[in-house]
Amino acid sequence: MKILFMGTPLFAVRVLEEINKSQHEIVGVVTATDKPAGRGNKIKESAIKTYSTSNNLKLIQPNKLKDEDFISEIKKINPELIIVVAFRMLPKKVWEIPKYGTLNLHASLLPNYRGAAPINWAIINGEKESGITTFFIDEKIDTGAIILSEKVFIDEGTTAGELHNILMEKGGELVIKTIDIISKKDFVPQRQLNSEKLFSAPKLNRENTKINWEESNYNIRQLILGLNPFPGAWTTLNHNEKYLNFKIFNAELSNKKLNSKKFSIIDNRLYVGTPSQALELTEIQIEGKKRMYTKDFLKGNQYIKNCSIS
Repeated sequence: MKILFMGTPLFAVRVLEEINKSQHEIVGVVTATDKPAGRGNKIKESAIKTYSTSNNLKLIQPNKLKDEDFISEIKKINPELIIVVAFRMLPKKVWEIPKYGTLNLHASLLPNYRGAAPINWAIINGEKESGITTFFIDEKIDTGAIILSEKVFIDEGTTAGELHNILMEKGGELVIKTIDIISKKDFVPQRQLNSEKLFSAPKLNRENTKINWEESNYNIRQLILGLNPFPGAWTTLNHNEKYLNFKIFNAELSNKKLNSKKFSIIDNRLYVGTPSQALELTEIQIEGKKRMYTKDFLKGNQYIKNCSIS
């Protein structure tokens, strides 16, 4: 199969790598344009660009996906199949070009967790299983006919980063299986069924990543795990009327009953009370400081027991 690949982050690299090792031919790779990032606003290229240039793959970085020159270039390449992994929403003029269609790899068991952050929301909601799905792209986001899916179980305490890595490895294998059955025309795509009980996976933002201390310690911990390693669950630390952003990257459930929204240091461990039992905070980051294990932080920052959070 002649394949055009579209993707941007590290999650997509594993899939591109598997295709590049297969018998199929990569006729081009589309990724995001280079952009300034970080404190120094240094120009940063996508993980897909780094892989593509080091493997001498034809690279395309369009500013706009509806640009006629970009669409003409895709038609000239004439791919039999387009594969999309963690990229932008494509206009119909693009995804209808290849004769075998355009497929997407999504990091959930569709139709559940359609949207931008399926891995994070599966952890946040305390799911016991997740998975990956290949499907044909259509006019709406993540609603097309399913080709293949594979389930994975989520262990207690799993972070979004850990689930990301598990699904990334399985994603490459599933995409190869999908390409093979499409090339052999040995499959029947399954229409997605809609239900009011479906969970969604909206984009993460400042509001939905903030900790609500009125929740149980279990729900708060799942939010923390679901936002580790990025962007981090956050709250506001009040230290002598100075308000600082305070991120929590890991925590353990505790059966201690402590005052809600108050810190306690017990046996050189840091706890914060919730309406149920307390949480033991094990990895934190205070604004202006590096991320660190709480046991190391407490060596010189006992003041935190006098702070409050909101």
